[in-house]
Amino acid sequence: MSKKLLSTVCAAMLLAGCADNINSNHYSTDATGKVSTVAQCTVLSVRPVEVDSGDTTAGTMIGGIAGGVAGSTIGRGRGSALGAVGGALLGGLAGSAAQKGLSSQTGYEYIVKLDNGQAISITQGAAQPLMVGQRCLVLYGNPSRIIAQ
Repeated sequence: MSKKLLSTVCAAMLLAGCADNINSNHYSTDATGKVSTVAQCTVLSVRPVEVDSGDTTAGTMIGGIAGGVAGSTIGRGRGSALGAVGGALLGGLAGSAAQKGLSSQTGYEYIVKLDNGQAISITQGAAQPLMVGQRCLVLYGNPSRIIAQ
C-alpha cells in the first residue's frame, strides 16, 4: 500500500513541477483573439537568464508527505515516529529541490530601443533568440513579447 502511495505522490510532484511555457511563440487560450498594441524596435542587448517560478511549496509539501510515509515504515513505536519525522524533513528538502529543477527554464532578457527613442526590457523564452541590432516588433499584452520583424 505505501509503495502505491509513494508512486502516486511522486507522480503528482512531477506534474506540479511542470514549468510554464515562456516562449514568444506560445499563447494561452485566453490570450487568443485579443488586440495588442505593436511598436517597432531595435535590439540593443541580449542576456541569457534563468527563469523559475520561485515557489517550491508544492514540491516541499508533496516530498514531505512522501518522506513521512516512507520513513514511518522504519521500526516500531518511537522508531516509526522518528523515521516519519526524519523522512518528512528529508522528503521536503528533496521535493523542494526537485520542483525548482523541474520548473527552471532558460530565457533571454532583451533591451530594445523603440523607434520613439524609449528603451524597454522584456524577458522571454529562448525558442527564437534575437540578435543585437535586429529589427523587431514589441507586442504589448499579457504577456508582452518581442518577435522578429
